[in-house]
Amino acid sequence: MALSFCGNDRGSNAYSVDKGVLDNGCFVDALNLVPHVFLLFITFPILFIGWGSQSSKVQIHHNTWLHFPGHSLRWILTFTLLFVHVCEIAEGIVSNTQMESNHLHLFMPALMGFIAATTSVVYYHNIETANFPKLLLALFIYWILAFITKMIKLWKFADASLGVQHLRFCITALLVVLYGLLMAVEINVIRVRKYVFFANPQKVKPAEDLQDLGVRFLQPFVNLLSKSTYWWMNPLIIGAHKRPIELKKIGKLPIAMRALTNYMRLKDSYEEQRQKTEDPDKSPSIWKSMYRAFGGSILLSSTLRYMADLLGFAGPLCISGIVEHLDSSTEIDRTNKTANMTFGVYFMSSTELLQNTSVLAVLLFLALVLQRTFLQASYYVTIETGINLRGALLAMIYNKILRLSTSNMSMGEMTLSQINNLVAIETNQLMWFLFLCPNLWAMPVQIIMGVILLYYLLGDSALIGAGVILLLAPVQYLIATKLADTQKSTLDYSTDRLKKTTEILKGIKLLKLYAWENIFCDRVEETRGKELTSLKTFALYTSMSIFMNAAIPIAAVLATFVTHAYIEEVRLSPAKAFASLALFHILVTPLFLLSTVVRFAVKALVSVQKLSEFLQSDELGDDSWRNTEMSMSLEVGKKYKHHGDTKTINRKGRYRMDNYEQPMRRQLRPTETEDVAVQVNDGFFTWGSNLSTLSDINIRIPTGQLTMIVGQVGCGKSSLLLAMLGEMQTISGKVYWSNLPGYEILFDGSISGHDNGLSHEELSKNRYSVAYAAQKSWLLNATVEENITFGSPFNKQRYKAVIDACSLQPDIDLLPFGDQTEIGERGINLSGGQRQRICVARALYQNTNIVFLDDPFSALDIHLSDHLMQEGILKFLQDDKRTVVLVTHKLQYLIHADWIIAMKDGSVLREGTLKDIQTHDVELYEHWKTLMNRQDQELEKETEMESQTTLERKTLRRAFYSREAKSQTDDEDEEEEVEEDDDDNMSTTTSRRSKIPWKMCCRYLSSGGFLMVFLMVLSKLAKHSVMVAIDYWLAAWTSSNPHNQSLADPFINATNYTKNDDTQIAEHRSYVPVFIILCGAAIALCLITSLTVEFLGVAAATNLHHNLLNKIIHAPIRFFDVTPLGQILNRFSADTNIIDQHIPQTLESLTRSTLLCLSAIGVIAFVTPAFLIALVPLMVAFYFIQKYFRVASKDLQDLDDSTQLPLLCYFSETAEGLTTIRAFRHEARFKQRMLELTDTNNTAYLFLSAANRWLEVRTDYLGAVIVLTAAVAAIWTSSQSGLVGLGLTYALTVTNYLNWVVRNLSDLEVQMAAVKKVNSFLSTESENYEGSMDVSQVPKDWPQHGEIKIQDLCVRYDTMLKPVLKHINAYINPGQKVGICGRTGSGKSSLSLAFFNMVDVFEGKIVIDGIDICKLPLQTLRSRLSIILQDPVLFSGSIRLNLDPECTCTDDRLWEALEIAQLKNMVKALPGGLDAVVTEGGENFSVGQRQLFCLARAFVRKSSILIMDEATASIDMATENILQKVVMTAFADRTVVTIAHLVSSILEAEQVLVFESGTLVESDSAPNLLAQEDSLFSILVRTHK
Repeated sequence: MALSFCGNDRGSNAYSVDKGVLDNGCFVDALNLVPHVFLLFITFPILFIGWGSQSSKVQIHHNTWLHFPGHSLRWILTFTLLFVHVCEIAEGIVSNTQMESNHLHLFMPALMGFIAATTSVVYYHNIETANFPKLLLALFIYWILAFITKMIKLWKFADASLGVQHLRFCITALLVVLYGLLMAVEINVIRVRKYVFFANPQKVKPAEDLQDLGVRFLQPFVNLLSKSTYWWMNPLIIGAHKRPIELKKIGKLPIAMRALTNYMRLKDSYEEQRQKTEDPDKSPSIWKSMYRAFGGSILLSSTLRYMADLLGFAGPLCISGIVEHLDSSTEIDRTNKTANMTFGVYFMSSTELLQNTSVLAVLLFLALVLQRTFLQASYYVTIETGINLRGALLAMIYNKILRLSTSNMSMGEMTLSQINNLVAIETNQLMWFLFLCPNLWAMPVQIIMGVILLYYLLGDSALIGAGVILLLAPVQYLIATKLADTQKSTLDYSTDRLKKTTEILKGIKLLKLYAWENIFCDRVEETRGKELTSLKTFALYTSMSIFMNAAIPIAAVLATFVTHAYIEEVRLSPAKAFASLALFHILVTPLFLLSTVVRFAVKALVSVQKLSEFLQSDELGDDSWRNTEMSMSLEVGKKYKHHGDTKTINRKGRYRMDNYEQPMRRQLRPTETEDVAVQVNDGFFTWGSNLSTLSDINIRIPTGQLTMIVGQVGCGKSSLLLAMLGEMQTISGKVYWSNLPGYEILFDGSISGHDNGLSHEELSKNRYSVAYAAQKSWLLNATVEENITFGSPFNKQRYKAVIDACSLQPDIDLLPFGDQTEIGERGINLSGGQRQRICVARALYQNTNIVFLDDPFSALDIHLSDHLMQEGILKFLQDDKRTVVLVTHKLQYLIHADWIIAMKDGSVLREGTLKDIQTHDVELYEHWKTLMNRQDQELEKETEMESQTTLERKTLRRAFYSREAKSQTDDEDEEEEVEEDDDDNMSTTTSRRSKIPWKMCCRYLSSGGFLMVFLMVLSKLAKHSVMVAIDYWLAAWTSSNPHNQSLADPFINATNYTKNDDTQIAEHRSYVPVFIILCGAAIALCLITSLTVEFLGVAAATNLHHNLLNKIIHAPIRFFDVTPLGQILNRFSADTNIIDQHIPQTLESLTRSTLLCLSAIGVIAFVTPAFLIALVPLMVAFYFIQKYFRVASKDLQDLDDSTQLPLLCYFSETAEGLTTIRAFRHEARFKQRMLELTDTNNTAYLFLSAANRWLEVRTDYLGAVIVLTAAVAAIWTSSQSGLVGLGLTYALTVTNYLNWVVRNLSDLEVQMAAVKKVNSFLSTESENYEGSMDVSQVPKDWPQHGEIKIQDLCVRYDTMLKPVLKHINAYINPGQKVGICGRTGSGKSSLSLAFFNMVDVFEGKIVIDGIDICKLPLQTLRSRLSIILQDPVLFSGSIRLNLDPECTCTDDRLWEALEIAQLKNMVKALPGGLDAVVTEGGENFSVGQRQLFCLARAFVRKSSILIMDEATASIDMATENILQKVVMTAFADRTVVTIAHLVSSILEAEQVLVFESGTLVESDSAPNLLAQEDSLFSILVRTHK
């Protein structure tokens, strides 16, 4: 048939214009072409040639700059326009089939309109990014022309009395409206931007965010299309393949999403609530303030969600339509054709169009695409809102923490853990609740709609199916709550297990030396057993939940269709069967999720309750001078009459007197005329209870002098400092701080003093911070340098002076990166003294007038204290004329004080100079004198001992020595890897990053046992086969009788059966039994599969943990020296947790979604083999999407994890150092840092969720394309209708599961890393426990005598390392007392380890009582010798467990051992005696007592050889003397080898071995060696004295 624009039907003269030009329909259609052609002609040259002048482009890095008003509206209208054009084209083509010849004018203008609309939006986008609004005129003209031509067409239709019942009339009317609206949008742009018709066009600046190159999160700025498909994420996600995503790459957040912005929003609405509530005790509602601040976004998200849900129902309805009309003829009686002919063409009604299967297929596709786009948009909006809310809440909590009253913290009303929970748990609960809350109101609507549609399709039997679902929903909820409870109990057990594991690892050396590792290992295994029982319950509930989720739809379908077969008179058509099947699938999701959402809602209620309690808790007194936001009131007080001393203010902002020339320290009491820095009048202060801790305080702190506060422990010295700082609650009295000379700031905020004409600003600027070093040292998780400078500018000279004054240089030299080393929780742990000196250094470094030092000497030894006093306090601080207040116990420093405050029981005993006190209070002075003498004696003792500091430095050095060795080996590994990469760099890294860790998966599955794996695979396959069988049977059943198809409306049951159809009904019902059997089988298989997967997980977890524990416990001691403890603990905590709880669920979800997708694709291919051709490109697309996404997702996940930890630590850190931060007045800086950390974490999280949306949008579109191809293939090959329904129903499920496949794959990949880490430890070598001798050959009482022969002994720690002992020969007689000494690192301790075969003896041997110890089984050897180590180790449990874990000794023997160790009386006094509790690490005993327990432990084991390795290093003199005596008496007949760090302790020894760098240089009795002047021993003795 020839093509002609107006068609050439017989008997119609299409081109005649007799009745008037506009009355020819074809001419009107041609007229409609004009605007479209005009637009294409104008825009194409501009788009392709580019703009002649580029000058008007604003230089900006993002090509997304939305500055034309009505931007989003224009995009929405254009998309609607495109959709209407599609309908117009479809209508035209379908009408054309009714004509005799082809009428191009029916669809050609519509097609051109579609092209023009697409061009218009591309053109607009380019103009917008180029900021060249004048070119918009072309669009403006186009809209006007299009509007006019369509208007004419509509007018002509109305003339010909065509109305709403005709589809073409409706479409034309819609187009008129859309063109009109677009015209209005264009006029609005002209109105706002004035780019034409106005004299001065408006200049625009891009948004502040866009000028900032750091902002990389573009979601708010890109155009609508890019917003909905996350197109702007492409470079990031594809780039991740080449190089990992780092923090730099994701940049900053846009201003509107920063924590500060959201905090202000939330705070304003919270304060508003507070003002509204009249009742001051009633807390403002957090819910209301959240709604006020973030309600808009939640409404937007909910709207999107409703639209998505409603569109979701288009799927089942389209399927029903397609299946229905596939069989019915498309031929429509031509009788009514003439009636619908106007203008010589056919006009159809809307229902007619919807009976065309191809149109339905396209509609189905569009509905799916739209539904998915809306759904993802809704998810994104809620997630963004949730993240914004979390940022705001964190800032709110942090601000509150900074204002918490100290008494709250110390009285335990707000514990650290509570604050940590608020930050880590409650805010996240609320964030998650916000993510899920649109579901709360969307789901009920979805369920009701679904049930109505089902009723419409199936009648009463649908209600039975829905009833089944509703009845089983509460069971789901019950299971969900049970799951949460089980998880809690599992957590308790795993915390307990971790505690025990940590203890073992900390005391591993001792356990090995005593051969107790298996006993303690069993303790852990016992707890693990309880944990596993709990895990099994957890697995059971999880599998029940999965089972319910899978079984409910099957049960519902079964109930519905069986009842339908017996109740309804009407045969079930395939169209209805499969539409209702699809509806059931839709209904399950909301029901399954509802239980989760309800649970989260309950949790959110609890969280809000906790939050509002926290926000209502007590704050510090509202002293306005400390709150920067408040202004200060100036009042002219006449408090002190100053005699106009001339004061100059030097540049640094310190105030000095010109006439300060008195050479001698002032002996006078400070008179009224003299400067007072702080003064307290009649002060009564309390820590929260109404009893005053400090009473009747009247003191003054003179400016620029050294004031000391002394008194007994607990008399309120520290409290006094805190009271002056305003940390305590004031009952009465005032604290005055002089700010500038002549000014005092009162605590209630008013400032008294003379108005020296100083401006208000100057005053508030100089409101000062106090440098304060607290008694309990507090460090930040930062470098040493950052801890000392503490936010002040770095000044090298000053920094160096401070470090020297605090003698920190030697300690810094030991750190691996000097003062750039991270210290604190996440860095290196320093000892108490080192921490304290850093805190003092911080106080000295700050440029403040006043310095408060709270007992800075408590953790320091005497040399350091003296140095600090002389260099730091007297020289550094006094030279600067800074006011110093020092709390101390060291009375020998009183002579340096300018002013002394003596305290007793919370009040001031005396105040004055030392001379005053000497004359006025002789008694007190004498008391001090005796104390000073006693301190001096202790001094002498202390100097003899190796000072504590050297010890601290030694432990630090040891820690690093072993670390370095480890890191070297690590580096070597890394280097090897790098070398492999270099060959072809890009490709290997990419392939390695996108590979799925199959090896680890196999490893994991094999840990679960092959039987379980086999069962899982088998049951999974069986389940999915049966599921397909059910649906196939349904297809066969419904299509069994072809005569029942009604030709009328699909939703009217036309065919009523007559009586002779009984046989048909019987035949119809014969399908039911098989259907029931299949459904039953499917439900049973669902249960089996969910159980096997979960229990496979439990089995794998059991094996992996058991092997890991055994491997690590039996590893050689060297392994623990080179592997950081944290790393080993991580395997037992985080990694074990992932293996226990996360992997099984991910695995289940992955296998389920993969098999669902595969079975769906299989079914479609079976129904329409043509589909396979289209499948190839789809698979390729899918492969690339998942490959890119997995790599990017992993990186973003890591970023999210790594930025979350610092944030949580920062909160606890702040809460610990509150007093210090507030004394320094650094609140603002800390807030700033907190906001930065929050924003960094939020950026990572936002990018992660945007990446998830990116993936889901893409897989959803792929799914929609699969549905489209399946439908088109089915229509063209016109297969059997039942099977087509089957294929389409399956195609619909694919859209839901495709993205789960990828998400689960990437999750599994991340989680398999845990298996990999655990696995890497499983390859550690174990110690050789067997030995070459049999246990039976060793005498029961070996070693009887204790004779030791060392023959040519060479020892090293590892085969890689140099020997630490070289060719040692020595002989020790039975019962001899031997001392071993030498400088640090000479190999003394290595020898003690060699006795226990803990190190690699590669030459020579040690023979004890005739047996070479290297041949003995380790267990035997170690259980027969005793050792006391330098660091006392106690385990949590009872005293009995610590002395005798094997439970082999009688109580008498234990008491005897305690008596020898001088502990009997103390233990008797404890509740429970031998069964008294020992806390973790023995914290409830002093260090000395712990060491004595270790001694008792050695006695319990009646061994004839005792080795003491620097056992007295951590004890005071008195205890050491006891120890020496005890050893001499109790071990009189045994061999004792003492390794000494102090030579003085082995002067009585019968034989002394002196080592130097691994060789034995001297061996003789002590007196003989001392007699030789030049012997190394006598040199050591001399230097140590």
